[in-house]
Amino acid sequence: MKNRLSTTLCAFWAFVALLSLLPVGLRAQTAGLRERQAVDTLLAAPSARARFVSRATLYGVGAANMYDTYLSPQEYRGVEVRVLRENLRFTPWGDGKWSRQVLFQGYVNYTHNHVDNNNSVGLLGSWGYGVHRHFRLTPNFRLLAGGMADLNGGFLWNMRNGNNPASARAYVNLGVSGMAVWDLKIRRYPIRLRYQLNVPLAGVMFSPHYGQSYYEIFSLGNAGGVVRFTSLHNQPSLRQLLTVDLPARRAKLRLAYVWDAQQSSLNDIRTHAYSHVFMVGLVREFYLLRGRR
Repeated sequence: MKNRLSTTLCAFWAFVALLSLLPVGLRAQTAGLRERQAVDTLLAAPSARARFVSRATLYGVGAANMYDTYLSPQEYRGVEVRVLRENLRFTPWGDGKWSRQVLFQGYVNYTHNHVDNNNSVGLLGSWGYGVHRHFRLTPNFRLLAGGMADLNGGFLWNMRNGNNPASARAYVNLGVSGMAVWDLKIRRYPIRLRYQLNVPLAGVMFSPHYGQSYYEIFSLGNAGGVVRFTSLHNQPSLRQLLTVDLPARRAKLRLAYVWDAQQSSLNDIRTHAYSHVFMVGLVREFYLLRGRR
């Protein structure tokens, strides 16, 4: 726990240090500032908000910590590469005070055990759909609260195992989701900070029993109890996302930090997948043609 806390604190302060250097090197274009002001003005009208779309694509590298007692009693640590795509848009519900979010994350990691005599490869993906209610507390600060459903799948492959070389990951969750969005300026340059937290509350997960092979499940039909109900008691997990948006001509530059902590304890098998990833990408904002939804 102390090691994980130290890793998190180091990653956080590294991110803060990066932010402190941004105003020095940032020279936003005047045209970009005018476009941002125009967008804010248009978003004041509910009819315009319903047509507003924000799309972002981010790429990043970070640290991964994998653990799966179906494959090994040891933790595996290494590097992870991740891609994140987000689609945000307002809806006509509630006079334009609701928005919907589609969030996809795909990542691959390469890890090794503490004695460095074995390696593993993980390939995982997550697709989520959420809705949020906006609460504007001040002209520059708002909170969003709602829910999110996500579908997750992938595998972890242990390179030295013989009988059970891989472990599949497949689960669906329903949970709560919240955001805090703060618009500020450093000198004349507008910056948007956002923090998002997603916590699953209930779902279903596929998990073999300890020592049970996939041949028994899929060929012999011994599939009893391999699909289990999950909640906070056996799947205490969360996903956190911190982003910083900076003006960059007709788009925005987005810097992000992702802390993804997925855990489970089912059928005498314990797993976790911890990720700390720094990401960078672009955000595109535009309006749909009238009549499109």
